[in-house]
Amino acid sequence: MNKTVTGASAQAANGGVSPTLELNGIYKAFGGVKALSDVALRLYPGEVHTLMGQNGAGKSTLIKVLTGVYAPDSGEIRLDGNAIQPSSTHEAQNLGISTVYQEVNLCPNLSVAENIFIGRYPGKYTGIDWKTMQQQAQRLLGDLQIHIDVTASLDRYPLAIQQMVAISRALSVSAKVLILDEPTSSLDEAEVRLLFDVLRKLRGQGMAILFVTHFLEQTYEISDRITVLRNGVLEGEYMASALSRFDLVNKMVGLQTRPAAEVVGADREPRAAGAGETVLQAHGLGRKGILAPLDLDFRAGEVFGFCGLLGSGRTEAARLLFGADKADSGSISVKGKAVRFNSPRDAIAAGIGFCSEDRKAEGAILALSVRENIILALQARIGLLRVIPRKRQQAIANDYVKWLGIKTPDIEAPISSLSGGNQQKALLARWLATDPAMLILDEPTRGIDVRAKQEIMDHVIALCRKGMAILFISSEIPEVLRCSDRMLVLRDRQACGEYSRGELDDESVLQVIAGECA
Repeated sequence: MNKTVTGASAQAANGGVSPTLELNGIYKAFGGVKALSDVALRLYPGEVHTLMGQNGAGKSTLIKVLTGVYAPDSGEIRLDGNAIQPSSTHEAQNLGISTVYQEVNLCPNLSVAENIFIGRYPGKYTGIDWKTMQQQAQRLLGDLQIHIDVTASLDRYPLAIQQMVAISRALSVSAKVLILDEPTSSLDEAEVRLLFDVLRKLRGQGMAILFVTHFLEQTYEISDRITVLRNGVLEGEYMASALSRFDLVNKMVGLQTRPAAEVVGADREPRAAGAGETVLQAHGLGRKGILAPLDLDFRAGEVFGFCGLLGSGRTEAARLLFGADKADSGSISVKGKAVRFNSPRDAIAAGIGFCSEDRKAEGAILALSVRENIILALQARIGLLRVIPRKRQQAIANDYVKWLGIKTPDIEAPISSLSGGNQQKALLARWLATDPAMLILDEPTRGIDVRAKQEIMDHVIALCRKGMAILFISSEIPEVLRCSDRMLVLRDRQACGEYSRGELDDESVLQVIAGECA
């Protein structure tokens, strides 16, 4: 198969129709780091074009270039054959490029009609023409087969209806291109059906639609064409009907092109000493619209891996296990005793630690020192009224700096001055200081160099051998395969199989993720 459908062949696939929107040779860098390199994209009228890629692939950056948030360093954007250079989202919208974001960017306290026309209220000499605005709002929603009271406040309606209101607002400015950025991430199955009915209607009216998602099932249900980005580079553009799920997953992950030296643990196969007692068990744990119910058990002395693409439910499951998000079904027991985690504090008290995938937003407190970051979870566990003496804090921090090889001039240095790998080690130290029975590691090696990755994973395996239960989550599939004693493969927010070490390899795990085997 050709990597990209281009030029005359692309037009031939569309009956000779030219693209509504075309991007060519798009480059964008931040501080010398390339986010996009020679990226192209074509959106045709009457098509749903899905943009896919792993975390960090460049999807968000490309959308921001397209909508005027970022100016490309080089390259061109053409709308209906004419070169454009939108310098803001407002200018892009005036040109006919409208965007609906994952988080509905509306005002829940205002009426449906007000939200559709906010900032563009129809007026008359006495002020806002409320009657005209409400009639126009009813017509716009009616075109999408949505019939609701437009005078009611937006917060009366479920998220799916709010998405329809956001789409109606986007279409109210004579849009030629509609961009939907992860619109289904918080919708349940029935709500997704409603959204897709609307998209099919808009497609039939000739709208060019860019749909950004990480759900495979949804991609193949709604897409006419698929563009894949990987590490800021265009991997290819394909007709959806000609691209198998296995090939799509492989193009997103790029396993076949990864140098062996970059695979953590490729030169040795670390193993836990052997599984012991069940530390934590979850039965039917789930949350509507976020994660289908799961049955899980985590054993002492074992690395349990979660494997799947971005959005598969890996992090969502970890957050439910830790009480960071509230489950609406299922139960959890720790060492055979039923528990209820209403907050992360409850999980910490039960001996559970959690290194978040977002070390800047949910991990490191950048304004605090290395010492303060390391003792943070321990202080939370024993309570704020029982302050850990300064000398004890220093001893704890120094011990872990030495053991984990954290490179810092001093434990009082701000953690923001450390490299990414050393920040990650400091966060690992934070949870080890609490002496947890189970440690959840969500993307512990993301964004750090190969040597730091190996050092962190060596420490993880050592902890496992000492009897700790480890939940290891990584988007690097070879990492999960080589470090896990057992692994759960997730796809589209539900489990699709649990496997022991050696049952899957690089190719067969992609088949499971793609849904091409049981």
